[in-house]
Amino acid sequence: MFWEIFLVSSVLCLSASLFLTLFKKKLNIGFLLKLDNVNILICGVALASVIAFIPVYYNAFVTTDCNFFETLFISVHNTIRLFVVDGDYDFIIGNIKDLSYYTFKAYSVYFAILYVLAPVFTFSFALSFFKNLSAYRKYFTHFYSDAYIFSELNERSLALAESLMMKKDSKRIIAFTDVFDHNEEKTYEMLERAKNIGAVLFKKDIISVDFSRHHKKSKLTFFIIGEDHNENLSQSLSIIEKFKYRSNTNLNLFTYRVEDELLLAGCYETKDGESDQNIKIKIRNINDAQSLVLRTLFDNGYENVFKSAIDNGENKKINAVVVGMGRHGIEMTKALSWFCQMDGYVAEINAFDLNNDAEDVFCSMCPELMAPGFNGNFSDPGEAQYKISVHSGINVETKTFDDKIISLDTPTYIFVCLGDDAINIATAIKLRTLFARYRKFPVIQAVVYNSDKRNALVGVKNFKKQKYDIDFIGDLKESYSEEVVLNSDIIQLALQRHLRWGDEEDFWRYSYNYKSSVASAIHRKLKIQCKIPGADIPDPAKRSDEDRHALRVLEHRRWNAYMRSEGYVFGGTIEPAGRFDLAKQHNCLVTFDDLPESEKIKDDD
Repeated sequence: MFWEIFLVSSVLCLSASLFLTLFKKKLNIGFLLKLDNVNILICGVALASVIAFIPVYYNAFVTTDCNFFETLFISVHNTIRLFVVDGDYDFIIGNIKDLSYYTFKAYSVYFAILYVLAPVFTFSFALSFFKNLSAYRKYFTHFYSDAYIFSELNERSLALAESLMMKKDSKRIIAFTDVFDHNEEKTYEMLERAKNIGAVLFKKDIISVDFSRHHKKSKLTFFIIGEDHNENLSQSLSIIEKFKYRSNTNLNLFTYRVEDELLLAGCYETKDGESDQNIKIKIRNINDAQSLVLRTLFDNGYENVFKSAIDNGENKKINAVVVGMGRHGIEMTKALSWFCQMDGYVAEINAFDLNNDAEDVFCSMCPELMAPGFNGNFSDPGEAQYKISVHSGINVETKTFDDKIISLDTPTYIFVCLGDDAINIATAIKLRTLFARYRKFPVIQAVVYNSDKRNALVGVKNFKKQKYDIDFIGDLKESYSEEVVLNSDIIQLALQRHLRWGDEEDFWRYSYNYKSSVASAIHRKLKIQCKIPGADIPDPAKRSDEDRHALRVLEHRRWNAYMRSEGYVFGGTIEPAGRFDLAKQHNCLVTFDDLPESEKIKDDD
């Protein structure tokens, strides 16, 4: 029984190290996340070897004066010999030969495994050490360069890194962390692409590499862009804590979770709840779905949504269709509600989704946006005017969907976003075919994530050389480029608008300010494109009284729709000022005529 206890304990120790290696990210244990997988396995093999050696040497020294501690130290010594390929296997066999047959076989096979594993990990450790040493050397030789550091090597981070390195005249260094060599073809191709742009590859986690040894005047830009949202947040908080007082430092967290925004916003405060004015790091949350929708509307919204509207005499009718109510679909439906607020236009939005609860979910997100008193009410010129219908439980591959969408007023704009490239492409083609039968040709945009597919589909035709005329958007190279992520003209315009009433720190600090200013900047561009009188005059005081009043009413309509799309409802007088943001309540969510004069002035756009 003595031998069996140590054998089982050793096997359990080895198995535990393997388990921790495979599931350390899911376990989310701080100190484990900082350890390389190789180091965890080395520790597991070493401890398992010591435990396995103890009964062998205890048996060998049973007739001597050696006590347990001496046996333990000798076991440790022989474990070290094991790792440097100096173990004596014959000695082991000689001291277990008197065991029962099955115990002997179990021990001999197990030791044979350890005698192979230990030297392999010795080699792996040495290789890992020299690779990390090489990465540090390369990073430190770019002491004066702007550093762009990614938390993970994946398709998204690689696309952005390649875009950053397209500017050959700039001094930049790209670093990927948490990089492991795998045999999979996809991983190998990403590693080769990373090496081709001269990137530094660290095997350690982003919070385990010391990036503080960098010239103070050079930029440090971190991109937290992994697939594990909890790990992303943990890494972000650690980096903020370490670099919060460093100038020229930016943290970009790719996330769509509300809790991440709240926790990062809290990093700007002291323990007493006061704003920490000494913090210099700039923190930005990037919601890729929201970014794609807003950029699409900013770049081509007028051409795609407004120019395709149907003139019915009194107004032009926008009939927008959103196919798929995932993250992209929800963002587009919400955005269209305020984007389509324009004099001379009316908008109807129909959204489809397979989920039976799609409408209920959307109503929970935006209760007042979908409320009967506002949704579908076109009678009040001082209120947002739109009609949103969410069709739940409808499969795009069924005739039910075909019949339903054909029965709508002729769609003028269709946005397809079902979460899968193949399904998006097939659905977009199907919709073009369906409407072509009735000689109707709405604008169709479909999200295609894969850049190669997207490029191949540009200008795609059928066998008769007839163009499908579908705009495929949202591929990696387009969405994860320097111009979109870091130097977006939308962001600059939004910041300029925010500075009219707030400071830059609050623009980056709170997503409410950032998103609100972006929406305002997009709609201002649209007003000018739609030739709204006075919109092209930046100074409201230089507009005519009539134009100034009309623009104020229009801006308030847009603002009402925007705030409701963000989940806000009318606040009444619950708070002294009638506004309680914790409850998403605002007293200005009323028709324009019911606003006090002091608030009407704020609608100057």
